[in-house]
Amino acid sequence: MLQAKYTRYILKFKQPAETSRSILTEKETWFIKIWDSEHPEIYGLGECALFRGLSADDRPEYERKLQETCRDIGKIRHIHYFRNWSSISFGVNTALSDLKNGGKRIIYPGLFTEGQKDIEINGLIWMGDKDTMRQRIIEKLDAGFHCVKLKIGAIGFEEELDLLRYIRKQFSKETVELRVDANGAFTPREAPRKLEELSRYDIHSIEQPIRQRQWKEMAILCRNTPIPIALDEELIGINRTGEKGELLDMIHPQYVVIKPSLTGSFSGSWEWIARARERGIGWWITSALESNIGLNAIAQWTAYILNFHPTGMPQGLGTGQLYTNNIPAPLEQTGSTIRYNPQCSWDVTPIEF
Repeated sequence: MLQAKYTRYILKFKQPAETSRSILTEKETWFIKIWDSEHPEIYGLGECALFRGLSADDRPEYERKLQETCRDIGKIRHIHYFRNWSSISFGVNTALSDLKNGGKRIIYPGLFTEGQKDIEINGLIWMGDKDTMRQRIIEKLDAGFHCVKLKIGAIGFEEELDLLRYIRKQFSKETVELRVDANGAFTPREAPRKLEELSRYDIHSIEQPIRQRQWKEMAILCRNTPIPIALDEELIGINRTGEKGELLDMIHPQYVVIKPSLTGSFSGSWEWIARARERGIGWWITSALESNIGLNAIAQWTAYILNFHPTGMPQGLGTGQLYTNNIPAPLEQTGSTIRYNPQCSWDVTPIEF
């Protein structure tokens, strides 16, 4: 008989993580443990990676839903039980897959988990003052990243343009791919002008230039933009297959950004990829500030998906080194890649149930 329990965990950032929405110094998350009562020593572990203020399932009754899920874990038979609870679905699916594979944190076995294949990732540049961001850019480029993503929208726009100018003076677009993420910082009125100015620096793409749920305004931007636009926050909370197609047909972005803990776990995220591929829309997969428990699951799923549908683009999985109290894991970030080292061990003792 399946049994489950959950626990809350607070991740501590090494440095404040700033976006146009907020400044983060810590992040709440929840872990779920699932086991068979006949073999309690073998258990699956998943992360219900709630993102306060962003997850569609950020509701007052969140913990009550976790309690119900653990109570009814042996009775849950249909994926629609979690349709509106993306982060819980992500955690439960991860834990069940882990349990099925022997409780060794192997979610999608393959060349990645065997240490024979790695994943190319982008270097993430968090917001800060101009000098701090410049130093972070230098560090990422020195580390060997060929693709860097800058969070923009918090400091002055002219200062952000100066940073992009600084990079382009040293590196061509063939040498370094530049992505920017506005997290909805622009208004629909100012966005066209700002996109035009950004386009001078050979930007690969911009994520979510205006706030989500402005489909008409976003559609106009995507039709006329000088820079490819990637929908990010726009996908969160859109759970029905038909609605996903409606959104893509109306806005028709150049890219979508897939975050499994926010976009319907693995099945819901695959629906987004499938609908995007049908329409010739590009995509990549990213983490969303999960601990190594969640990042491991996303990285393994990403490797699995890319094995069948290679994109040739860096993925956004470089978040494993953000915390002082992350869960020690065999995930290794070397230069511009992430890999799984099967010679290393997990240490899940920091998680107390």
